[in-house]
Amino acid sequence: MQDWLTMTACDLGRGIGMGQIDPRDLTETYLAAIDDHPHRDAIYARVTHDRARAEAKAAKERVKSGLRRSLLDGVPISWKDLFDTAGTETEAGSALLKGRVPEADAQVVRNATAMGTVCLGKTHMSELAFSGLGLNPITGTPPCVHDEDAVPGGSSSGAAASVAWGLAAIGIGSDTGGSVRVPAAWNDLVGLKTTSGRLSLEGVVPLCLRFDTVGPLSRSVEDAAQMLALMEGINPTDLRGASLKGRRFADLQTVAQDDVREAPSRAYAEALDKIKSTGAEIVPLEVPELEEAMGLAGVLYTTQAYGLWRDVIEANPDAMYPEILERFRTGASFSGPDYIAAWSKLKACRSAWDSATAGFDAVLAPTAPILPPNLERLMNDHEYYVTENLLALRNARIGNLMGLAALTLPTETASCGLMLLGYPGSEEALLRLGAAAELVLA
Repeated sequence: MQDWLTMTACDLGRGIGMGQIDPRDLTETYLAAIDDHPHRDAIYARVTHDRARAEAKAAKERVKSGLRRSLLDGVPISWKDLFDTAGTETEAGSALLKGRVPEADAQVVRNATAMGTVCLGKTHMSELAFSGLGLNPITGTPPCVHDEDAVPGGSSSGAAASVAWGLAAIGIGSDTGGSVRVPAAWNDLVGLKTTSGRLSLEGVVPLCLRFDTVGPLSRSVEDAAQMLALMEGINPTDLRGASLKGRRFADLQTVAQDDVREAPSRAYAEALDKIKSTGAEIVPLEVPELEEAMGLAGVLYTTQAYGLWRDVIEANPDAMYPEILERFRTGASFSGPDYIAAWSKLKACRSAWDSATAGFDAVLAPTAPILPPNLERLMNDHEYYVTENLLALRNARIGNLMGLAALTLPTETASCGLMLLGYPGSEEALLRLGAAAELVLA
């Protein structure tokens, strides 16, 4: 049964379908692993034992009656603590929301539950999702799977840790500026950033509504494809026959290659060589307008975030971690005209990006230019915190600013991901490319 904790979600689902795995036993195995884990309280904010057992029991009944609802019917997963779950606290990693209990599940939780997934509980996250590091002294900082003295990446820190440490088959996170992809990369997982607006944000605690997206962190591309379908309520992408041969990729030079540290740089070069070996073409690409777009991130993100949270924050600012509080308050320095002008400029940058990337199947870049930073130093060195947080999110943020679908895949080098940037709404095509690349990179 312990092998179940490292299997892909889809393999677990196939085992359930063939009668080899009892959903109740599977859920009890995961619950026991969570309860006995030394980092339980750093990874899970809340474990929903009763809900998980009830959902597993229902999944078992569907197996007996031949009425399974999906491949993942009966598979236990975790949810980031910004997805509303009826009757269970949803606090978004912040003391500002302590004791907040929603009356209904978020729409994506309802959809996934209706298709049979089992909710193990709620995972820790960066406070109000406004950091790429995963450091949260207020409610909990999960450990990186490769270095317990390092942060795991954020803001979907616990989502990544729950899967990487064998405490969930899939973790559901959110990605506003890299918050699925960075922790996925640093914990050697697959992470899917969906196109803004594709998955419902109903019942999801917001940060920046025009950038917020929902996405899975998983052990395989197939798992991510299945989970996307369940949360959206559609049939999953058929990944069979996926190939990289004859595909044309862009190797993004602008911004993405700046100040990339030694290990991510080496891992990226090795990944490109492996992709080339399949018969794919890789072409260096410069998009000068991307420099301007990156410079707009401050006004676009902080204005939205502070506008949404100002009244709550200023009613009790001492409840926040000072680094996060400072980042929110930056939004007060921009005016309405500043914000509107920034969006106008960003739209022009997106048009330039679309023109420059037309004709490529995907754009490639290192998921993050740095490795997971040391937790203690982040806590005691303000300049280090600011520098590492901005670098952690920099490459991933390209996908959010350009309005793209994006996927990160693990490479042979620990904590170094390969990012594929696709077109808006291209998740199906991107997942097929990812399934083919996954085999080459493994």
